[in-house]
Parts: sequence; structure tokens; C-alpha cells
Amino acid sequence: MLKKLFQRAFRRSLWVYHCNSGACNGCDIEILNVLTPYYDVERFGLRLVGSPRHADAILLSGAVTRPTLPLVKKVYQAVPAPKLVFAVGSCAIGGGCWYDTYNVTGGGEKAIPVNYFIPGCPPRPEAIIYGVALALGLVDKKVAPVELKQMEFPVDMYRWQRLLETNNVIYKLLGEEDDRLNFGGKRDGQDTAG
Repeated sequence: MLKKLFQRAFRRSLWVYHCNSGACNGCDIEILNVLTPYYDVERFGLRLVGSPRHADAILLSGAVTRPTLPLVKKVYQAVPAPKLVFAVGSCAIGGGCWYDTYNVTGGGEKAIPVNYFIPGCPPRPEAIIYGVALALGLVDKKVAPVELKQMEFPVDMYRWQRLLETNNVIYKLLGEEDDRLNFGGKRDGQDTAG
């Protein structure tokens, strides 16, 4: 539903206001790199504006510090509705490595409602473009398949090797009917614990 609303509201272009709330300038450099002719994001209608009153979206970078907290709130209020907020970088998402320091209030979500998160320290320009294009519905969401690399339960080496030889699998769930190890139980009337 939110995606359809954004597609209707921001059909042709998305004007963004870049708000630095206490970043180390790593994310800022990548955001400005996105706006250069090398990446040419204006072909998607993405354009940087100098005033939040002209913007449709905010690109928030950096952990929100105590001095910048009221300023970030003012910027959010100045952007006309409907509006999007992108938290760009690890600091804007959760405070980064400064999340528990005395001067940092946290990520952007502590100050204003954030619609999209673009992770990285700093995120690559391609990731920023992909995040904005995903929000606008220009690209489909891609999810990599999840592959487990750890065992769900501890198994000693002998039983693990036997399971690998008999079933040619590494991962096995307890309680399945075709469990050939029987982990200390009885199989066909024989005690296999010994």
C-alpha cells in the first residue's frame, strides 16, 4: 500500500534534501558522489535541493547528536507531506559506533520517522541508488537465498561423519521420522547408546 502511494505521489521526480545530523562525512561524500554525472541519478528524476521546503525526501546521514536533534526535527517539519526519509549509513540507522556515547541520541529513528534504511559504513553509491529506486518502485526487491553455515545443535564428530556418509547432508533436524542416528535411543529393538 505504501509503495503504491509513493508511486502515485512521486511519479516523475524525487527532489531530496541532504541533512547531516553529525556524520563523519563518509556518507556525505558517497551521497554527493551519487549526484555527480558519473552516476547520473537525474535520469531517475532524483535531484538535490537546497531547501527542505522544496524537497520530497530527506537523505539523513550521521548519528543524531543532542545539538542537532531539534534541527533535524525542524527539517522534517519543513518538508511538505507526503515525504520520505532515508537513513543513509550505519550511524543514521542506529547510531553507529557512537550509539552509547553521551552526546548521541541514537539513529535517525529516534528523532524522526524513517521510511527506508540504506546500511553501510559508508554505503556504496550503488546501494544508495538502489535504495531510492526501490522506494520509488523502479526496481524489484532482490533477496539472496539464505544458506546455513552452522549446525543447529552440537553433534560429536563421529555421529556427524556417519550422518554425512549415510544421508549426504550436514544439517538434520531432531525429531524427523527418518532420523538414522537416533541419538542414544533404540533402533529396531537394539540399544545404540553404547
